[in-house]
Amino acid sequence: MKTRYKVLLLIVVALTALSFTRPAERYFEIAKNLDIFATLFKEVNALYVDDVNPNKLVRTGIDAMLNSLDPYTNYIPEDEVEDYRTINTGQYGGIGAITRELGKRTVVTMIMEGFGAQKNGLKIGDEIIKIDDIELAKLTREESGQLMKGQVGTPVTLTVKRPGVEQPIKIDFKRERIKVNNVPYSGMLGEDIAYIQLSDFTPDAGKEVRNALIALKEKGAKGVILDLRGNPGGLLMEAVNITNIFIPKGKLVVSTKGKIPENNLNYETLNAPTDVDIPVTVLINRGSASASEIVAGSVQDYDRGVIIGEKSFGKGLVQVSRPLSYNSQLKVTTAKYYTATGRCIQVLDYAHRREDGSVESIPDSLKRPFKTSTGRTVYDGGGIDPDIISNAVEAHLVTQVLFEKGFLFDFATQYVLKHPEPVSPREFALSDETYQEFVNWMKNKNYSYKSYLEYELEKFQAEAKKEKYYGDLKAQLDQINNRIADSKKNELMLYKEEIKMLLEEEIVGRHLLERGSIEVGFKYDQDIKKAIDILHSPSQYKKILNQN
Repeated sequence: MKTRYKVLLLIVVALTALSFTRPAERYFEIAKNLDIFATLFKEVNALYVDDVNPNKLVRTGIDAMLNSLDPYTNYIPEDEVEDYRTINTGQYGGIGAITRELGKRTVVTMIMEGFGAQKNGLKIGDEIIKIDDIELAKLTREESGQLMKGQVGTPVTLTVKRPGVEQPIKIDFKRERIKVNNVPYSGMLGEDIAYIQLSDFTPDAGKEVRNALIALKEKGAKGVILDLRGNPGGLLMEAVNITNIFIPKGKLVVSTKGKIPENNLNYETLNAPTDVDIPVTVLINRGSASASEIVAGSVQDYDRGVIIGEKSFGKGLVQVSRPLSYNSQLKVTTAKYYTATGRCIQVLDYAHRREDGSVESIPDSLKRPFKTSTGRTVYDGGGIDPDIISNAVEAHLVTQVLFEKGFLFDFATQYVLKHPEPVSPREFALSDETYQEFVNWMKNKNYSYKSYLEYELEKFQAEAKKEKYYGDLKAQLDQINNRIADSKKNELMLYKEEIKMLLEEEIVGRHLLERGSIEVGFKYDQDIKKAIDILHSPSQYKKILNQN
């Protein structure tokens, strides 16, 4: 550990020194500190009491150095480059199946439409026990994931254990190029509202949104909901392309400003828009980041639509990739981006850390006001503030535990075995009798957990014992603990609606895959209901945007 900190200290000292020196001195400082680092590493490798792994030691130093900058500046070694490309391009060589570990099992949780997994009969609920002749029980999650992916055109055989079938099944596949859709769902809500869910900003995101909107307008759409909730962002140019669907050609969407003049760029809409008049609502939440915030911010800056949901994540930083030796890469933050009004929505100030290394948010006192095209006031330094705020209710801890441990998944698998007939996602609803079956099924299952209240109570009890008050408070504390225990016995009924919603998504997904699991949740979605109400009320829509 001491060696690690020495290495990191030398690197940090080098970086700090470089910030205050002239070019010639900077080059000398770089050469000097690299020489110190190399000689220190050689000495440690030769003299340290135990054998050291040179790859691991240097990787630790690199990661710690970059972590002192921001979370988005990363080193990507050769064996992780392919996964990085997948994130940026939405493409990989595989069979089109999504898997998840549930305990010691690796199960298929989703099948992508139109690819080998669907064509060759793999099913949601199948447990993969072998890839080719290699048992998954002997592999880590990362190792099994690498085996599933591979060169396009190469064969792979899965051996699966299928619920309701006694003997394992072998299924042969040929890997193909899998393209993950940026738009996993688009469709009509009622007779006149288009709904488009955008989950990524990989290549062709703009084209996919544009094509979806054109198709839905042909079906009678008079208003559109663009759902960016949980979208972490991606390619900046795709954010510009999507904004261009609703905003005229030649309008500034975003500008970037960095230390190097070449990174100071303006990005304007380049094409004729698809529709500058159709009413637009954009849904965002705390998981909407980066490119999502560029789109939402541009729509807001030009008063082109109403933003609904939670305050967005607040990532106003731009990264580029640079090749390194031995096929590795560096992803490095090079600039901040600014929306059309000139606001930077970056919420955390990584350049000014506290003494303990933690990062502060931009204080409200330093946030600056900006004006939209109709004169509405918006602010920088803290994500995109929605025009209509909705406080999303986070699933209760018991619901999260049931999902994470796979109980919802397994019950859905058993339900579909007994009820194989297709269902309509917008009409399907789990009956009270079926939900009671789930409650009875859970009686012998271990899903114990500690609630946040129990953790806080334990801390309080420990403090009471330290302060010698525990004896006086024991009776009351025991009473509270008993009340919590009694309440937890009834939690499956207390949180019935949110558990039921996830069960319905799992069940419908077995029949209609991702589109079905998305669609079944519409009836529970308060943000979508608010958006529909706004789009059906032209006077309220215009009032929010200060439009006459």
